[in-house]
Amino acid sequence: MRKSDAPLRRSIGGIALLSLTLGLVAFAQQKPADQLTTDWTRARDYTKEYLDAMPEDGIKYKPSPDIRSFAEQMLHLASANFGVASTAAGVANPYAGKNLEKMPEYSASKAELTKIVIESYDFVLAAIPKIEPAKLAEPVKLFGRYDSTRRGALEKAFEHQTHHRGQTTIYLRMKGVKPPNERLF
Repeated sequence: MRKSDAPLRRSIGGIALLSLTLGLVAFAQQKPADQLTTDWTRARDYTKEYLDAMPEDGIKYKPSPDIRSFAEQMLHLASANFGVASTAAGVANPYAGKNLEKMPEYSASKAELTKIVIESYDFVLAAIPKIEPAKLAEPVKLFGRYDSTRRGALEKAFEHQTHHRGQTTIYLRMKGVKPPNERLF
């Protein structure tokens, strides 16, 4: 480039830097609950794809006798969704004291399994707006022994459901089903 192009390069660089800065400021000002809601909605929809993909005769399938069935994996993540979201939001868990994995009515059919799992995601999504943004940093105790914050609890629950949904990928493959494509956004 010629010397006379230097001001143009500085202007273009300045515009790019200003655009990046404004984008970062807008991101930082986003309400914390907005991203949680976006992520949990995506997770619910992705999990529904997994539930839809598993054939009816596969919901009780276990790749090995010593691990959870597909339904038990899904019920385990649903139970945690209910429990952790109730702690994070300070609302009653509709299934407190119940072990969803051991309740045959939820693994009797794919429809019942899907219903309770999606209900757990909807419970989380309803709990998020009940937490005032300023209270997301408040401490909570998970399972009576783990220190966290309200936001941290929801993030741990998100990690947990991702882990257990991910485990069911092999269940689908072993039943001859192609798992749903990754949903990062």
